[in-house]
Amino acid sequence: MHDIRAIRENPAAFDAALARRGDAPVSSQILALDEERRARILAAETAQAEQNKASKEVGAAKARGDEAEFERLRALVTEKKAEIAQMQAEAKDLDTQLADMLSRIANLPADDVPDGADEADNVEINRWGIPRSFAFAPKEHFEIPAVQNGMDFETAAKLSGARFVLLSGGVARIHRALAQFMLDTHTAENGLTEVNGPVLVLSEMMQGTGQLPKFGEDSYQTREGWWLIPTSEVSLTNIVNGSTIEENYLPRRYTAHSLCFRSEAGSAGRDTRGMLRQHQFEKVEMVSITHPDKSDEEQKRMLRCAEGILEKLGIPYRTVVLCTGDMGFGARRTYDIEAWLPGQDTYREISSVSTCGDFQARRMNARFKPTDGGKPQFVHTLNGSGLAVGRCLIAVLENGQNEDGTVTLPEALSPYLGGKLTLALGGTLV
Repeated sequence: MHDIRAIRENPAAFDAALARRGDAPVSSQILALDEERRARILAAETAQAEQNKASKEVGAAKARGDEAEFERLRALVTEKKAEIAQMQAEAKDLDTQLADMLSRIANLPADDVPDGADEADNVEINRWGIPRSFAFAPKEHFEIPAVQNGMDFETAAKLSGARFVLLSGGVARIHRALAQFMLDTHTAENGLTEVNGPVLVLSEMMQGTGQLPKFGEDSYQTREGWWLIPTSEVSLTNIVNGSTIEENYLPRRYTAHSLCFRSEAGSAGRDTRGMLRQHQFEKVEMVSITHPDKSDEEQKRMLRCAEGILEKLGIPYRTVVLCTGDMGFGARRTYDIEAWLPGQDTYREISSVSTCGDFQARRMNARFKPTDGGKPQFVHTLNGSGLAVGRCLIAVLENGQNEDGTVTLPEALSPYLGGKLTLALGGTLV
């Protein structure tokens, strides 16, 4: 959500920032609606003052026996009461329209975000690891012989339709091990607090993190009105929804492993082979709630937390900063981490780490109380994948594949796999 006062003070700057995203200018529409709303509020306040004055004079007219003046004033009070109710109702309706308009406008990019139209304009800022040289043509994850018995798309399609997968045997255990490894690393080494939260949330929570009202088609809603979370960012960030917390309570750093659900609206035909893009998937999420002065520093810390997972697993990756045209709706700056997938001979996104500034906090009305006793301020919120479990599974399988069809697994997973670090033909761990 945007600060209407900032738009009033510098509408040209607001439109210029939106233009960097490729969005049309909207400040004139916003300010026209805001002016109309404020006019109704002023009219209601003026009518209220007139009503109060007439109410005081009614008694005086009655006391001096001026019946005509008494009746005139009483009629005036009734008239002003109706006028006030009408003006207040109109102001409330305009306020709702203004809030809805503001809620559909994307966050403004940070000044240092590179301009660009799409992912081709993203800027690489870091690269780690050297992609392995294979003596054979590496396969995609679902083609690896040791994987095929444990990654069943046909049965999943029978159960649920397209874009689902049934994992079993050693593949399922590796998937589970990856999630546990990520959680343990984030809690023991990175200082995050583990949370196990609901995957069904209210509309207000989806509104708070920016999935609603504009992107409802991207998520699933139940008959009872709950929404299935597209990421546990929704559950974790909204912990502070409607709260005013003490400054010394910051920062709050959370992590959660959860099922996530996305309709993948608008992605028809993309990544239909394998388990790269699914309707149901698992992710280990990171969320930070911070002081405004610390959010840029916190984003870099979160980025290192996510990169560190890949480094421990020995997966080559590159980090890019997204350009203005490729950023998500709620972000003011986003770093993507892309893991090397030898089966596709390319880097693919495995994590996005974003800072939202006070954009989500305004939607949630989440504030902190300064220790110096100053006026409450909006917190800053950040989120990042630490990591997408299914995509990490893909990276581990493809990078560890051997010419005989088996897969050698990262040493970091040994404690979670009973020391068995080879996925053998047939899908068992040995």
